[in-house]
Amino acid sequence: MATATTPNFLEVNRRTFLRMSGAAAGGLFLSLHLAEPGHARQTPKAQAYPPAAFIHVRSDGKIVIQVNRLEFGQGVQTALPMLLADEMDADWSQVIAELAPAADVYSDPIAGIQMVGGSGSIAHSFEQYRQLGASARAMLIAAAAAQWNVMPEQCRTEASVVYGPNSQSAKYGELAESAAKLPVPESVQLKKESELHLSGKNTRRLDSRGKCNGSQKFGLDVDLPGMKVALVAHPPVFGARVKSFNADAARAISGVRDVFEMPLVRGTGVAVVADRFWAAKQARDRLQAEWNTASVEHPDTAQLFSKYRELARTAGNIAMTRGSAASMDSIPSSKRILAEYEFPFLAHTPMEPLNTTVRFDSSGAEVWAGSQFQTFDQMAVAEVLGLKAEQVTFHTEMAGGGFGRRAVADSHVQREAATIAKRLPGIPVKLIWTREDDVQGGYYRPMFVHRVDVGIGADGMPIAWRHVIVGQSLVAGTPFAARLIKDGVDATAVEGVADTAYAIQNFYVSAHHPEINVPVLWWRSVGHTHTAFVMETLIDELAMRAKTDPIAYRLKLLSPDAKKLRACLTLLREKTASWRDSATGNRAVGVASHESFGTGVACAVEVSVENKRPKIHRAVIAVDPGFAVNPLSIESQMQGGVTFGMTQVMPKGAITLKDGRVEQRNWDGYTPPYINDAPVTVEVHIVPSSEKPTGCGEPPVPVISPAIVNALSRLTGKRYRSLPLAEI
Repeated sequence: MATATTPNFLEVNRRTFLRMSGAAAGGLFLSLHLAEPGHARQTPKAQAYPPAAFIHVRSDGKIVIQVNRLEFGQGVQTALPMLLADEMDADWSQVIAELAPAADVYSDPIAGIQMVGGSGSIAHSFEQYRQLGASARAMLIAAAAAQWNVMPEQCRTEASVVYGPNSQSAKYGELAESAAKLPVPESVQLKKESELHLSGKNTRRLDSRGKCNGSQKFGLDVDLPGMKVALVAHPPVFGARVKSFNADAARAISGVRDVFEMPLVRGTGVAVVADRFWAAKQARDRLQAEWNTASVEHPDTAQLFSKYRELARTAGNIAMTRGSAASMDSIPSSKRILAEYEFPFLAHTPMEPLNTTVRFDSSGAEVWAGSQFQTFDQMAVAEVLGLKAEQVTFHTEMAGGGFGRRAVADSHVQREAATIAKRLPGIPVKLIWTREDDVQGGYYRPMFVHRVDVGIGADGMPIAWRHVIVGQSLVAGTPFAARLIKDGVDATAVEGVADTAYAIQNFYVSAHHPEINVPVLWWRSVGHTHTAFVMETLIDELAMRAKTDPIAYRLKLLSPDAKKLRACLTLLREKTASWRDSATGNRAVGVASHESFGTGVACAVEVSVENKRPKIHRAVIAVDPGFAVNPLSIESQMQGGVTFGMTQVMPKGAITLKDGRVEQRNWDGYTPPYINDAPVTVEVHIVPSSEKPTGCGEPPVPVISPAIVNALSRLTGKRYRSLPLAEI
């Protein structure tokens, strides 16, 4: 989630993939039959990739590479083409990357659907794109060898040119048409790491220039001839239905074309369609809609926290157990820490508001959207319009952030857009969810309460740990439930605790998942957002109590198998040795480490308090993501991730409900970190590794909040167990 934010290693096969082959005139189009990458946890069925899917070598030498993901800031539009171009020996200056449309061929090799989530883009497609590049290179060499009547082994490639044994040479663009007629090799030899020219090197992103000069177009920028803009009045309480509205007042606004009641995924709403956004907004403001809310639950934050605290005092469904849960009973209270944590609902609030454009007529439909779940969204539009999925052409648009918000299993935004477009056949309609719509209309990271009882041994290390987690399930009622809910426990709610890398002898974790009338969704780094905070602040408290260096304490407690975390903490200790123990006066240093999505991250921050707010003077990140495909992009992801993660500690960083209604409306009430809140400097250090790459978009998010709070505890002597930080 990424980056990006859905559960890791999903497997939701949509339909059997079609095996196709062939050539297209004027260039090389490549398809492959790939097996699962060796590092993955499941073994998906073999997949076939049809012609024109991934690579088009044009006659002018330009190489167009289709990226099977959404690009929304995480850098995948550069990293995946880097892998392919490296194996292909392509001239990087001639590479063009495009976001692929929705199609089975572009499904995640592990998940079985086309998606971005779980920080899996590079991890899942690492070998896929390398195989594509290597096969393209082999086919180009074969075409040249046939032309020169030599053996392929006598040829070599460099910068989009094939060289032969007798000073012969041919550019890829010259060979593309003949290469396209050759069979795809059944197997190819991938390069050794030492032979890579692009991968592993700092590489400027292909989309940077357009984003800097304003020429890059996003989903919100889609503008088609005759296009209309639609807004929807959503119920103020989730699931409520329209009782009445003033259509005449709305239609009185110049430019308004239609006003009508429509079904929603939850309840009903009122759509307003106009020539332009402002006319639609003015008309919606005049609707004077009244709502029937009597039949739906009216959640209230204060009441929910009270209910959650009561549940936390009882054991839930068992998520994980090691040793004896009863071992805690023999530990005296003087050797125990009893802690209760509270976390609020959180909104995603991406910079680009949610939007989808749909054009529908008798021949089918066309969609333009920045989607993390292209497969689901394409199928949802087809269902609403009474079409087959293949009758819906789905264009993946660049998105201005998402953090999980564009990965919604119920595809509610796309369903709304399709419903409106169905009423206006032949006319393209762009549905826009304003930020107010999104903040007040869902979806949110669930609120949670944790209750933890820790027993401490004579050496200051934990010997017993009893942990109860209370919060809504993220996946209940979705296609992911069968895989991710086991024995009544949603794995996304307990990840980071139930799979902790700390070797605690007696460890017991249980969970309650109350059903609440609030739509919830993964928020960048999913369950790790709250579980890492609990684990890392308690571990730090134990280290302080034992009067032990926090890095040394963690290294002592970590399992020997926690190689990535050990490497990160060791590197962090080295990079902060000159200043970490010398902070004095009004400054203190906090440390946190956590592994998520296969990536280890350790963080140290130097913090002071200014105007009752934490001031982060510097942050140092050590990260082990395996092989670093583009170190420059990883550095950016770490910097952006820790700043995003600071949302959790901001004074107004909470979504609250009263009588069923969200009290915040925009960034005036739900405040993200601003420039003054961001760390003055963020240093990123990557652990050298030849292991296969793992995720980078989400792993930096969990460590920043506990690191800040651990520093604050050293400054103030207080323990902070509720977020956001209302008072320091």
